[in-house]
Amino acid sequence: MVEVSVPAPRRSSPTEPGWVCRAHDLLAGGGFDVESSTARPSGSVVFRARRARTLADTVAPGMRLLVCGLNPSLYTADAGVPYARPGNRFWPAALAAGLVTTDRDPLDALVSHGIGFTDQVKRATPSIETVTTTEFRTGITRVERLVTWLEPAAVLVVGLAGWRTAVDRRARPGWQADGLGGRPVYVMPSTSGLNAHATPADLAAHLRAAGGASPPARAR
Repeated sequence: MVEVSVPAPRRSSPTEPGWVCRAHDLLAGGGFDVESSTARPSGSVVFRARRARTLADTVAPGMRLLVCGLNPSLYTADAGVPYARPGNRFWPAALAAGLVTTDRDPLDALVSHGIGFTDQVKRATPSIETVTTTEFRTGITRVERLVTWLEPAAVLVVGLAGWRTAVDRRARPGWQADGLGGRPVYVMPSTSGLNAHATPADLAAHLRAAGGASPPARAR
């Protein structure tokens, strides 16, 4: 258990809308479950949070591409690396697409290539089937706040299920008519080894399109 005190914005600066919500999002993105928040007379808010079995975000302002997975598997959460399972084809496809140059290294992907990582749902599960509709919809709202704040050039959603559940049930792979936080969104099939419908070449082509090509005007 940790206790974090977040001061209110200084009165000499413009008040930042939703700063309490942003502090909550930072803790959730950092891998914590927030159990309570208490406002102090000074205007600060004290959060009590517990380290969660999840995968922390790897993000920064002005990313070239923010990769958004559905939710971390228990294997990935314990490894601390997105798409860590050996059978997952994300990293081989990202290498083939030229998005990254180092296998399974999210920090190098961020620092060297501007590729960040988050998840629509932070709760790690043995399989995606246990994630609820409410979690997908709540999660995409958190991701939208993250995108609005950090302003990546584009967002790549890996796996159609989450976007179809939360945004557009008829979504097809590719650039979407609806963006997120004012940024274009590309949705691609899952890179899981269980998704036999998508070949390694298909996955690399999707990653190349999301990371290199400009989206059509309607997707901006």
